[in-house]
Amino acid sequence: MRKTILLATTAFALCAGAAFAQQRLLPGATVSGDLRQGDDRLQSGEYLDAYKFQGRAGEQVSLRMMSQDFDAYLMIRGPDGFSEENDDSVESDTSAGLSLRLPTTGTYNVTATSYETGESGRYQLEFLGGSGGGTAAVFPARNRDDRIQRNQISPGDTMRETLAQGDAVLSTGEYADAWTFQARRGQTYTLTLRSNDFDSYLVVRAPGGFSQDNDDDPGARGSTDSRVSFTAQADGEVTVSATSYSAGETGGYSLGLSESGGSTPPTGGSSTVGADEGRIGIGDSREGRLGQGSRQLSSGEYMNTFTLNGRRGQQLDVAMTSSDFDAFVQIEGPGGFSAFNDDDSEAGGRDSRLITTLPSDGAYQIMATSYASGERGRYRLSIRDGAGYQAPPSRPGNQDRAGGGNARIANGDTVSGALQPGDPTLGSGEYVDTFTFQGQRGQRVAVELTSSAFDAYTMLTTPSGEQIDNDDGEDGTNSRLDTVLSETGEYSVAVTSYSPGETGSYRFSVTPSQGTPRQAAVQGGARIFAVMVGVSDYGAGQSNLPYTDEDALKLAETLRREGALNPASITLTNAEATVAGVRQAFERVARQAGPDDMFMFFFSGHGSQTDSAVSATEPDGRSEAIVLRDGEISDAEMAQLFGSLRTRLSLLVLDSCYSGGFARNVVDRPGVMGLFSSEEDLTSAVADKFAAGGYLAHFLRAGLSGSADADGDAIVTAGELATYLRREFRTQVEGVEASTSEGQRNYQNLVIDRGGVQIDDVIVRLASSPGE
Repeated sequence: MRKTILLATTAFALCAGAAFAQQRLLPGATVSGDLRQGDDRLQSGEYLDAYKFQGRAGEQVSLRMMSQDFDAYLMIRGPDGFSEENDDSVESDTSAGLSLRLPTTGTYNVTATSYETGESGRYQLEFLGGSGGGTAAVFPARNRDDRIQRNQISPGDTMRETLAQGDAVLSTGEYADAWTFQARRGQTYTLTLRSNDFDSYLVVRAPGGFSQDNDDDPGARGSTDSRVSFTAQADGEVTVSATSYSAGETGGYSLGLSESGGSTPPTGGSSTVGADEGRIGIGDSREGRLGQGSRQLSSGEYMNTFTLNGRRGQQLDVAMTSSDFDAFVQIEGPGGFSAFNDDDSEAGGRDSRLITTLPSDGAYQIMATSYASGERGRYRLSIRDGAGYQAPPSRPGNQDRAGGGNARIANGDTVSGALQPGDPTLGSGEYVDTFTFQGQRGQRVAVELTSSAFDAYTMLTTPSGEQIDNDDGEDGTNSRLDTVLSETGEYSVAVTSYSPGETGSYRFSVTPSQGTPRQAAVQGGARIFAVMVGVSDYGAGQSNLPYTDEDALKLAETLRREGALNPASITLTNAEATVAGVRQAFERVARQAGPDDMFMFFFSGHGSQTDSAVSATEPDGRSEAIVLRDGEISDAEMAQLFGSLRTRLSLLVLDSCYSGGFARNVVDRPGVMGLFSSEEDLTSAVADKFAAGGYLAHFLRAGLSGSADADGDAIVTAGELATYLRREFRTQVEGVEASTSEGQRNYQNLVIDRGGVQIDDVIVRLASSPGE
C-alpha cells in the first residue's frame, strides 16, 4: 500500500514550515513586509512571510498585522503544540491581532499571511513583547483608512485626554489610548501618566528591546500615578499605551513626556546613572545610586537595570562594590537563564561578584540591587571578560570552614582535608566541610570523596538550590557522584560522613568525567557506519512520494556535519535503491564496522504488508516489507542482515507504512534498537508541512544533531533519543490520521523498541554541545 500523503487538518496548516526563511522579531519592533508571487505558500494557497521570537513562560505579548491591500491573517505556533490564530483584531476590521500570555519558554513561530488565497500587497507587523506578565497593549484600528493611526506626543508636551467607551480595549478588559514618539539613542525620556479618575498604568516599548509596564510612580509612595524613565538604546519609534490598572475604568488623564541627556552612553569607560536603564558592555563600568527615584522590587529593594548584548559561551565577570550597603547583583537572559551573587567570596565583605557563562545569544538584564530591603547609597558596577578568571588555590575544607567561609576548588583539582571537632555540623550531627566550584551546563563531572577513616558522604547543591546526595562509590565506603551539570553557575559540595561524629582525613576532587564506564569506552568521531536509503521516484511500479529521497540525503549530511558519519557509509536514492543494491551496500558497510562502532540502516519510502503463516514473529499472520525501486526486503530478511553485524550497537530506522512490524523480527538480539514511524498495521504519513518524507526522518535528523541532547553533555544516548522522538510525535503528530489495509481508521503512532540497548548507551557523540 502506498504511503499516505496527509492533507492539512485546518485550512491554514503549513505545508512546508521547516523550509521557510524566518526573520527574527524583537520586542517593540514594527516591520514592513510584502506578500507577493514567489513567496512561500500555505497548503491552501495563501502567500506567507515567516517570523520568530524568543518568549518566556508567563510573558504577555501582542502582535498586530495591518494592510490596506488585503485582509490580514496571523498565526502563531510555539512549544508543546501551542497554537493561536486570528483574522480580525476588531469585528469587521481587516487587520489581524493577537494578545496572549505565553505558556512556555522557547521559540515561537509567527506566520503573516492573508485571509483569501492569492491576495498580495504590503503590510506592517507590530510586535509588543511583555516583561514577564505585565499588560501588553493591542491597538485596534481607529478607522479603515489609517490602520496604524496613533496619537503623537513630543518631549515637553503634556497631553490631556480621556479613557472612555469606544477606545481600544486590551485583552484583559482595560481601555487604552495609543501614543508614539521618536527616540534618539542615548537620550533619557520620562513618561508620567496622572489621573484623578482611575489608577493609571503605563506600557512602554522602545527600540533595542526595552520593555516596561508600570503601575505606580516609584518616586511618589502611595500615588496612583504611573511613571517610566529610560535611556533609549537605539533610534526609532517608542510606543506607549496609556491605560488603567483595572478593567473598565474611565476618566480624564494627563500624559507628560520629558527629555534629558544628549550624548551616547559611553563604552569601555565610566558613567553615572540613577534610576535609568542603559546599555553596558564588557570593559564598561557604571557609577550608580540606589534610592529615591530607583525602581523597587516587590520585596522593597531598590534596583537599577542594565542591558548587555551577549553571545553564547561568553564568560562574564560582573563585580558590584559599595561602601554604603550590602551589594547584590543578578543577571537574567534568554531561555529563563538566571544567575545571582550576594558576596564576593574572594574579597569578602559586602561586595558582590558573579562569574558566569552565557548560554545563548541575546539581550541580558543585569540588575544592581541590595541584599536588604530599603538600602540606599552609591555603588560601582563593572563588567569584565571572565575568560581569564582563575579561582584562588584550594585549601583544605576544615581550615576554611573554621573561618566561616567556603573553600573554592577548580574543576580538575584534588585537595586534602580532615573532618574534626570544631567543624560546622549538619542538623543530624555530622561534621561538614564545604567547597564551591564554577560549573557550566552540559559539563560532566565526577565529585569524589575518599577516606580510610570514615564512611564518606557528599551533597552537591546546584545554583538553583537542588540537592543531590551520594553515599557510596565503587568500594562502598567512598563517595563518587558522576553527573552532568544542569545549570551554569556556582555549585557547592558538602563533604561529610555517613554517621554523626565521624572524623579523620580525606581526599576530595572535582574532575572532568567521560561518564559511566560504558559511555567512557565509546569513542567520538566518525563511528557511525550507515546505509541510508530513500525512494521518491518508483518508476512505473509504485506511486511516487515527495521528499523521501531527500530524507536519506539530509540525514547523511547531518551526520557528516557532526563529524559522526564514517566515510564507508553509503546513501542510495531512487533508481540506485534496488534490492540487490541495498543488499550489497549493507554487506559492504557491515564488513567494515567493528565492535567499537555503531551501524545504522535508515529507510524512507513505501512499506507493504502481505499475508503469511501465523508464527511467534508474525502473530497477526502478516509479514511486513520495505518497498524498493524494483522489489521488497521483508522483515525476515532484514533480521538475517542484522544478524551478521558485530558492532557495539545497531539501529534500524524505518519511516514507512506498517514499519512497526519489523520490531519482533529484528529487535530480538543484544545491542539492536528499532525506531519505526507507525504501528505494524497502520500507514505512515508524509510530513509535507516539514518538507520531509516522514515525521520520524525529520525528527531523527534534529535529534542526532543535538536537539535530543537533553543534559547538554554532547552525547545523545538511547534514552535521550527515545524521549525526544516521543515528545515530538506527541506534540507534532498528534491527530495525524492513519489507516489499516482494510480501511479502518486510527492515528499514526511512533514505535520505539530498545531491546537490550540500555538508556545510557551512546548513540552519537556530538562535535559540540548546544549548551556550551
